Order: sequence, then structure tokens, then C-alpha cells
Amino acid sequence: MNYKQLLIILTFSINALTLFGQSDSLQNKVENHKYPEIKGYTGLVHPLYSWSDDGNHANFTDYYVVGNPWGINIWKSSKFGVSLEFTPFIKFANNDSKLSNFLFHPGVLYRLGHDFTLIGRVAYEASGRYGFTPILNKVIYRDQGNTVFIAALFPARYGNLSAPSYTVAFQFGIGF
Repeated sequence: MNYKQLLIILTFSINALTLFGQSDSLQNKVENHKYPEIKGYTGLVHPLYSWSDDGNHANFTDYYVVGNPWGINIWKSSKFGVSLEFTPFIKFANNDSKLSNFLFHPGVLYRLGHDFTLIGRVAYEASGRYGFTPILNKVIYRDQGNTVFIAALFPARYGNLSAPSYTVAFQFGIGF
């Protein structure tokens, strides 16, 4: 499967989830809520494929990398918020595992409606790399205080005497 096919599949998958739209009563609860509001979340992020002049890399082939993001979202209104995220990454290869990177990932949140959120994050990695990460997030389940979400991430990284790299990643998580 090439990267174009993967992007098409991700796009159709996220668009198909819009069939699970909010009910009017839930939308009214969101709009009449008191702000600021602080929410936490955690999840798993799976880089899928990376492009770079140093070589392209697919996760799940010669190695497996997984991240475990932990974050706090501070919603200033029903549409806008800020977020602080910390993500350790573990790499499994050759019957061994190690902490391969640690990411500080602050950003801004903008609710698009229909349980979609656009997130823009800056990235500061312990490996010496930096960059930005645009994210499209979709809530797929919501109850009184918790959410289950999926997200498509598109990290871009620079610096530390390495070629720029661009990645497609998938995240699954819970908000509380």
C-alpha cells in the first residue's frame, strides 16, 4: 500500500464517522456550558509512514514505534482552547525495546462541529528535533464526562543535522 492509498483510506474513514453526528440536546449542552473548562486525555499514537531525504520508513516493518500522549485541554469557549501534551515514544526492534524519544507538544484547539476538532501543535523533541503537527480529531463516543476519539496526525520535523521529515500517524484515545 503506498502513501496515497493510505491517505485516501484515512480520509474516507474520518468522513464516514460524521454519520455519528451530535444530537440537538448534546449540542445545546456544549453551547450552554460554563467556561473555562479543563479536560484531560490519554491515548496511543502510531506513526504509520515517514518521508525524508534520509529515507522513507514504515512502522510495523523492521520495528514498531508507539507513543503514549498525556495531555490537558483548557477550553476557553465552546470553540477555542489551548492544550499541553507530553508524549513518550517506545521503539520495539530486534527483540528489544527502549524509550526512543520524548515530545513536548503544546497547541491550540478549534472545534469545527460534528465532533471534529482541528488542532495545531508545535513540537519540541528530546532528540533535538522541532516542528509542528496539524491534527484532525474526531470524537466517536461521548457520555456525561468521557469521550473516545480518533485522530489523524501529520507531523513535520526539522533540525538536529537531519533532513526534514514528514509523517502520517493515527491516534486513539480517551478524554476525561
